[in-house]
Amino acid sequence: MDAGQGLSTSEVQSIRESLAAGRKPRVVFTASAGQIAGQVGQVIELTDPEVSDEFVVVRFGRDELPFSPADLAVAPKGVTRRVVEPKPEPEPEPPAVAAPEFVLDTPRVPAQRQEEPKVEQTEKPPARRAVKAVKPKGPAGLTVTLAYAEGEWTVAAQQGSKALAKPYVVKPAEALKMVALVDVPGVQEAVQQILGTERAEAEQQAEKLRAELAEIEARLAELREAR
Repeated sequence: MDAGQGLSTSEVQSIRESLAAGRKPRVVFTASAGQIAGQVGQVIELTDPEVSDEFVVVRFGRDELPFSPADLAVAPKGVTRRVVEPKPEPEPEPPAVAAPEFVLDTPRVPAQRQEEPKVEQTEKPPARRAVKAVKPKGPAGLTVTLAYAEGEWTVAAQQGSKALAKPYVVKPAEALKMVALVDVPGVQEAVQQILGTERAEAEQQAEKLRAELAEIEARLAELREAR
């Protein structure tokens, strides 16, 4: 079984369709999954890939752990979990019976005692099975955006792919307070320049309105005197 390659984008889409149809497709762990490489599990869920790279939840034995597509491959048909069967031990052969020896007038020589070599046996501790550490799934990132366009300041908030607050208009003074929290001189200078330009335009418009108002009041005074 070749478990060296991970899941492709099309295979992930196929798994997503199988889960939607109520099936739990089988996958085999690749070499990047550690010592469980070559074992077979079942995909039970696909989470959001934008939140974590390990979005493929696999049931393996009693555990349900998330893995990345690189840790998995599509299991060939007919593949099940490998079980190693113990080999039967060979039966011991019966000891050979020595035939009696006839000795005529030969002195018995005592056999030399042979010392059996001592063999020290050291028990090796059982190897621990490597278990892949499960990364806790943290909350999605939060983004707050302060923007300026067409003479208006707006604020928007978004968490992950979900919009928490649509852009709404804030006063220039409130925008200046928000920018003051960012200790970046370039940003503060840009905001000060925008506010200065708006202030100058507002003053010019106010002067124009004052001149128009003075002209209207003078016209009204002339009309009152003509009565």
